Amino acid sequence: MKYLLFTIITFMALMGCSSSKTNGNQETTKVAATKPTADFNADSAYRFVMEQCQFGPRVPGTKPHSSCGDYLAGKLRQYGAAVTEQRAMLTTFDGTEINARNIIAEYNPDAARRILLLAHWDCRPWADNDPDPTKHRTPVMGANDGASGVAVLLEIARQLGEKAPAIGVDILFVDAEDWGDSGTGNDNSWALGTQHWIANPHKPGYRPMYGILLDMVGASGATFAREYFSTLYAQGFVNEVWKVAKEAGYSDYFVDSQGGAITDDHVFVNRAGIPCIDIIDQRSDTDTGFFKQWHTAADTPDIIDTATLKAVGQTVLNVLYSY
Repeated sequence: MKYLLFTIITFMALMGCSSSKTNGNQETTKVAATKPTADFNADSAYRFVMEQCQFGPRVPGTKPHSSCGDYLAGKLRQYGAAVTEQRAMLTTFDGTEINARNIIAEYNPDAARRILLLAHWDCRPWADNDPDPTKHRTPVMGANDGASGVAVLLEIARQLGEKAPAIGVDILFVDAEDWGDSGTGNDNSWALGTQHWIANPHKPGYRPMYGILLDMVGASGATFAREYFSTLYAQGFVNEVWKVAKEAGYSDYFVDSQGGAITDDHVFVNRAGIPCIDIIDQRSDTDTGFFKQWHTAADTPDIIDTATLKAVGQTVLNVLYSY
């Protein structure tokens, strides 16, 4: 799904790389240390995982993908958002033409100060990391790799619909993230929906203060280290989000350590000039650096832990309502 570089990066090297950047690293964020003003409902988020998976693998060009897209757009409208659907024909690395669909929801659309929340909602067409070679052409259900991030954002959308934030919040469900060329270093073969959105923003000149990408945020035993590109482009915001998580009691999940460099949607967002961080599960006890069911047929709802969903969802909610 992503190209993970577990290189050894010293703190001084990180600071040296970061010093040449502007905006994300040098701007002081205004997240206040306050008590939570909303209670993230992890059981609700888990239901959203289940409902996505009930459609089947959401591979672009399939009926489950189309039906789930309708479901997601309908839920966001139900929760009071102004919804834009962005459709495009995209070409994958293997020459396949796919009908992609980005879904954007706006809360408090007139606010100048905005935060972008995003997650990919598609599934990988092949379980090419499965230990059983006979399953390598089987599409991945994507309960964690895809559905978990979307589920957290759907529950956040429900909360925002009940209590409007002081700032503007945009939720972006990006498509065609996971149809990438694994193991070749072809980074541009991933995150096709995000690349299309950057080239064709839903609003001309769209420029939020920050972005938060959620990816693989539901599995039991998850740990969220400070991802390398997040620190490189938005170090100050990483610090604030991890501080909010610690104050909420989630330091066992949001660990205070430097993680690997991951090619994910946030890389392309950062390249476009929007400081964006990636909250993504990284593991030191697997060969891939991700949860053990990654890109296998076993990425199913039974691996999802409501405690993990709670830690991520509550942290993001606390950030949003602290402005």
